[in-house]
Amino acid sequence: MNGSDDGRSVAVIGMACRLPGAPGTDELWELLCGGIDATSETPPERYDVDTLYSPRRRPGRIGSRRAGYVDEVADFDAEFFGMSATEAVELDPQQRLLLMTAYEALEDAGQRPDLLAGSRTGVFVGNARSDYLESAFRQGLDAVTAAQFHNFRSLIPARLSYEFDFRGPSEVIDTACSSSLVAVHRAVQSLRAGEIPLALAAGVNIKLRPDEGVLMTQAGTLAADGRSKFADADADGHAPSDAVAVVVLKPLGLALADGDRIRAVVRGSAVGNDGRTSDSVLNPSLAGQVEVLRWAYADAGVEPGDVDYVEAHGAGSPALDALELRALGEVLGRGRPAERPLLVGSVKTNIGHAEAAGSLAGLIKAVLCLEHGQVPPSLHLATPRPDVDWAGLPLAVPGQVHDLPDLDRPALAGVSGQGSSALNAHVVLGQASRPAAPPEPVADGAPYVLALSARSPAALAELVRAYAAYLAPDGPGAEHPVRDICWSAALRRQHHEHRAAVVGSSHEELAAALAGAAGPARPKRQWRERGALLAAVADLYRAGAAVDWGQVFGLPGRYVPLPRYPWQTRRFWPGEESGTDGGADGGDLASRVLREHARTRFDDGSALTDIGIDSLAKLRIVVELNKISGGDIDPEEFGRLRTVGELRRWTRALEAPAR
Repeated sequence: MNGSDDGRSVAVIGMACRLPGAPGTDELWELLCGGIDATSETPPERYDVDTLYSPRRRPGRIGSRRAGYVDEVADFDAEFFGMSATEAVELDPQQRLLLMTAYEALEDAGQRPDLLAGSRTGVFVGNARSDYLESAFRQGLDAVTAAQFHNFRSLIPARLSYEFDFRGPSEVIDTACSSSLVAVHRAVQSLRAGEIPLALAAGVNIKLRPDEGVLMTQAGTLAADGRSKFADADADGHAPSDAVAVVVLKPLGLALADGDRIRAVVRGSAVGNDGRTSDSVLNPSLAGQVEVLRWAYADAGVEPGDVDYVEAHGAGSPALDALELRALGEVLGRGRPAERPLLVGSVKTNIGHAEAAGSLAGLIKAVLCLEHGQVPPSLHLATPRPDVDWAGLPLAVPGQVHDLPDLDRPALAGVSGQGSSALNAHVVLGQASRPAAPPEPVADGAPYVLALSARSPAALAELVRAYAAYLAPDGPGAEHPVRDICWSAALRRQHHEHRAAVVGSSHEELAAALAGAAGPARPKRQWRERGALLAAVADLYRAGAAVDWGQVFGLPGRYVPLPRYPWQTRRFWPGEESGTDGGADGGDLASRVLREHARTRFDDGSALTDIGIDSLAKLRIVVELNKISGGDIDPEEFGRLRTVGELRRWTRALEAPAR
């Protein structure tokens, strides 16, 4: 694949993830190359594994103590998304984590959410779990409230579309373990058809209940040691895992025209059901897998024998692994020289099987392999499966970091996903053309404005520190020209209300200004007039004015990756104290109530409507006040209150008789 556009290819322009042991894609690559197994013992907040575990198959018991878990699943930046503490607690963590991960993916892609608002951007989410909703229902019918409406699975993509005001298709896709790869396929088809200009394809799977683990124990499909052992003779099933993963997709021609950073290219894809080619709807089919592989490579216009790496479904299943390897050998092994075997691996050996989100985690790994030109080791392979003809199939499962072959073409990779729904999916990826080498930074004294912003003072302070580290000699920004960094921050990042801006002509000057270790930069004589102009621009920006950054920079720059937004998270979990600070008098009744329902910080002068106290929140507050006061609160009297100060005085009057 070269830089030309065939009209059907789709660019991967952004990625983000939250996986066991890897809160982002950079951390995932380090984990993979380090050969790290990120599965762990089941934490007590999920369920009591000590009570449920049994090494022998017994009714109601689970046969493994471990799986893959994302840390801090209850943590969320509610204030950033304008939610009250009560709304955040009531909302499924799958939606909360997906909101933050989607924002990170858009930042990685250099796509400003404020400029995408109202566009026909599509959202396609693979998901098969609703553990949070089921847990609420199991508390009994008396505990069921209207808030549970928000946690139906159809609302998962709708939440993203609503928060970012995306007007395109918004679909949840459930084909079991192939769900998120089918979401990518759906997004690609929608982009190719011209239905949408941009798509978010995602997968989310947060395991909060032991039910499926107990079921798989009874079926004999759960790995006893909690590890996925793809292609190994002792593979005994899969280890369930959490995952949140998002990719941002755009037609290749449009991405090239817009100067986006292209991380990989989707050349083609296919999905297909096994039909009646197996003896049961739950049993895998060699014929079904072979067909989908052939369809995918025909769609991509790629010779299967040219593919360098395949990220397999790779569940570590005795029933699936051998069939998958045979299918890959039959389709991608044909015509392949023996000295260039097909490399095959599975991210599930590192993080576990993330079910509906697992194949998108695999796609992100495959993109990273293409970017780095390497394939990390696949873990837990001690003895290759004896029912696979390794000598006859030109396949190799790398046990250490393996370089992709250096050929006179971009590398190619495939990603497979298989569902217990008998729905197979395969996506064909091409390595992005290497961009022209960026010019060496020229120390000519030309100054630039670095504009940073956040939704809160604390987040801004953390962002400033992150950029100072980014600009340091050993930081990732050192390899990018100052102009490109400043241009990307100004034109490819959304601008929030809390702002900082510094002027400098080098990485060192900008970092020093951010650290407060130096005064304003003193540009060389020929740049003094421009330096004074930019200092005025920085002052205007810090004051909250809208700045025409295109005019400030003139010619476009090159988009470069920048530090992630620093979330200011709190823990939100049913039955636990949580919320936002209420300012002064935080211990009185009004503040205690508002901490749970206000969507922003507040003081006595804040209007209730401005801090998110809408009609539903007022109804909730009336119910709470009735419980607290033991009396009958008049909703109409409460409805006449307009400010926090009025509410505070009113609640003090309620409390007075009790004193």
